[in-house]
Amino acid sequence: MELAINPTTGVPIYLQLAEQIRAGIARGKLRPDQRLLSVRELSQQLVVNPNTIARAYTELEREGVLYTRPGLGVFVARSAPALPKKIRRERLLGGLDRLLVEAVGLGFSADELMELVHERVKQYQWIDSARAS
Repeated sequence: MELAINPTTGVPIYLQLAEQIRAGIARGKLRPDQRLLSVRELSQQLVVNPNTIARAYTELEREGVLYTRPGLGVFVARSAPALPKKIRRERLLGGLDRLLVEAVGLGFSADELMELVHERVKQYQWIDSARAS
C-alpha cells in the first residue's frame, strides 16, 4: 500500500500516516499479520524523519491496530482494537457529527448524504455484528 504525506495541510505527518494505515486496513488493502515497511524503509521512501514514522507506529500499536515482533518488524493486528463499546460509540459519534456539520455547510441534503454514504460503505471491509460487541 502506498502512503503519501502532504506537509502543507497543517495536519501532523504522523497523524496523516496513522490515518492512512487505518484506512488501508478498513478498505482491506492491509491484511491481518501483514508486515509493514520498517521505520527506516518508510522514512527513506517518504523522506521523513524516522522519529515521525516511529510515532505513527507507536500510536497505532497503543490503539491495538498494529503489533511489533522484535527482530521481525511491525504487523497489522488481527482483531479490531479492544476499546469498550461505549468509547467506540463516542468516537464514532464525534466523527459523524463532524461529517454532518461539513455536509450541511457544503449544502448537501440528507438524502444526498445518505446516497454518498451508501456508495462508500461498499468500499470497506466490515466485521460481522456478533464480533463487534
